[in-house]
Amino acid sequence: AALPANHRSMLGSFAVRGGALGKKLPTLSRGFTATASASGRVLHAPSSPLLPPSPLSVLRRKDILGSRPTHRFAVSATTPTSESPSTSSSSGRSSAAVKQQKSRGGSGSKSSQKMDLNPPKGTRDFYPEDMRQRNWLFGHWKSIAALYGFEEYDAPVLENEDLYIRKAGEEVTQQLYNFEDKGNRRVSLRPEMTPSLARMVMAKQRGLPMPLKWFSLPQCWRYERMTRGRRREHFQWNMDIWGVEGVTAEAELLSAITAFFTNVGLTSEDIGIKVNSRGAIQEILLGLGVPEEKFAETCVMVDKLEKMPREAIEKEMQGIGLDISVIDKILQIMEIKDIDAMIPLVGSESKALNELRKLFELADAYGFRDWLVFDASVVRGLAYYTGIVFEGFDRKGEFRAICGGGRYDKLLETFGGDSLPAVGFGFGDAVIAELLMAKGKMPSFKSANVPIVVSAFEPSLQPVAIEAASRLRQAGHAVDLILDTKKTKQILKQADRVGASYWVNVAPSEWESGKVVLKDLNKREQVEVGIDELDDRIEML
Repeated sequence: AALPANHRSMLGSFAVRGGALGKKLPTLSRGFTATASASGRVLHAPSSPLLPPSPLSVLRRKDILGSRPTHRFAVSATTPTSESPSTSSSSGRSSAAVKQQKSRGGSGSKSSQKMDLNPPKGTRDFYPEDMRQRNWLFGHWKSIAALYGFEEYDAPVLENEDLYIRKAGEEVTQQLYNFEDKGNRRVSLRPEMTPSLARMVMAKQRGLPMPLKWFSLPQCWRYERMTRGRRREHFQWNMDIWGVEGVTAEAELLSAITAFFTNVGLTSEDIGIKVNSRGAIQEILLGLGVPEEKFAETCVMVDKLEKMPREAIEKEMQGIGLDISVIDKILQIMEIKDIDAMIPLVGSESKALNELRKLFELADAYGFRDWLVFDASVVRGLAYYTGIVFEGFDRKGEFRAICGGGRYDKLLETFGGDSLPAVGFGFGDAVIAELLMAKGKMPSFKSANVPIVVSAFEPSLQPVAIEAASRLRQAGHAVDLILDTKKTKQILKQADRVGASYWVNVAPSEWESGKVVLKDLNKREQVEVGIDELDDRIEML
């Protein structure tokens, strides 16, 4: 079928047989060529009033190259050299898809770049083995939360940017994955869960029964420098208590943390928890002449002591107007490791100091006193903390903070609400996984732990294998059903891969008498049983 020569640009699609991908085919009509596309994508051009509607539809595959393998081809019109090259683009009929394909060198071009198969920097893929490890960790966290009577909640991973923008110089405000959405709203992937929780509590504060004991396992995002156990995304175990003013709430949370450590095989010789009081530090700094409005910002700077040189911290403090003599005193106070050494600085009647003493007494009652260590330098890097703060650490010093938290009674005030007593912690998945592996406490997750494999010796017996697998599943057994016919060696390899202990095989000779073969792969024993007996026999074994 002849195509008009004066048509400037068109794009059609059809399938042809033959021709190497990427090579031009013989001219179909004056001014038109076809090029094979390795992607097989069919490109369509907008309909044209100048072009008859059906010339390509009558072009048969056998009219082109005979009977060689079928490939998809994009057909594009070329403008004759004697005509103005601008005519085509000005007509508005050129295909954006063609332009995009040309800019990439063509989908079949050898010069086209290969896709980067790695996840974005700082993020992770979770293959089945990784998911088994993650689920194991999450299972421990959920189990502890349930034992302590906490309820689970969740919130969107995408939040309004204003929720995280604060003015205390926190690192988190400079590490946001933030952008403007298509509705011109400033949004951000959540870097932490506490502000989302505060928003939720504030939204229904009058209708929520107090105290609240909630937990979550959110994925959080921060664009930060990566180190061992520190990535740009991580999952985090959060437990928070709202509506309790006393340190009994802190003690309950610290008990939950140490219970988790114990459950995964870690002891107080492996892990310690540094404890301090923002209230006590504030009393001291006010006495040194640090303005109250500079207190939160000063704490954020102190929190960087283990990450930055002292000289850099001093320079930052001078930048907010602190005198060098005051800075020296502050940094000296940060070296105190004994609660009694705080008495000359705040007095024996200090409310904050007495709260710390009470916390250590409650730790004795719970049985986790040996996990706690007083450390005046622990202030946490978030501005909203107001009272006791704490931080889990590796006693060998090989890892950064394992977990951390504290009291944040005034957080709702920053959102325009009324203050409400609150305390909580965050516990990231990356650091604890690294630590458990380093100490040989992480179980192996190579196998899927599917206890039973069921197979058919030949295709005609597959319905019997399906029935056997279905009965076992209905009885509550996890079963890996072999979906095609495999040799014995392949089945045993599959059973080993999934960690199966039993193999149910439907073979012709045994099935003639209504039996299947049940093999105990650990004991290397086998019996012939009816399908309806499988559950009972496996339970006996």
